[in-house]
Amino acid sequence: MYEQYYIEKEKEIKLDEMKPILSRTDLKGNIRYCNTYFQEISGYSEKELLGSEHNIIRHPDMPKIIFKLMWERLKKEQNILAVVKNRSKDGRYYWVTTLFEIKHHPIHKTAEGYLAIRKAAPHNAVEVVTPLYKKLLEIETTQGIKESEQYLREFLEKEKKTYDQYMEEIVNHEGVVMKFLHGMKKMFIY
Repeated sequence: MYEQYYIEKEKEIKLDEMKPILSRTDLKGNIRYCNTYFQEISGYSEKELLGSEHNIIRHPDMPKIIFKLMWERLKKEQNILAVVKNRSKDGRYYWVTTLFEIKHHPIHKTAEGYLAIRKAAPHNAVEVVTPLYKKLLEIETTQGIKESEQYLREFLEKEKKTYDQYMEEIVNHEGVVMKFLHGMKKMFIY
């Protein structure tokens, strides 16, 4: 047991708490911009990332229902906050708190893509969300995504929270995470 835990910890990438990971995609999820920290952490070059689908960094431990929810919200032009486990090119992983939002053309005001602003996920958020994600993934594997979605709904009902309330609560120690993400959003010019 200890050896397995130790080996898993060895594969985790420790993120700089003060550096954001930024990316922008088109409406289909193809990467159009990525900052240098994204390249460094993911292990992919800018050339490999640009034009690739953003799921190039998707970790197999992530339940599909989280991304289904994300796409549903973005298509309705609603932002979404999520704790996400990503995978680097060499197979290591890293946990991030991500604010996904729609980006509009500055003049025409039409949707033109999505912005993802990430920072290191708080340790307590990872501890809280990991059992939920494992359960959702188990349900998806054995019963399907609809059942996984139903489980998530029932879980949130028991918590007496919306998805947004749940995520903000687990990642937002005294508002610090949200202040950081919104501060990065204001600085992100393209």
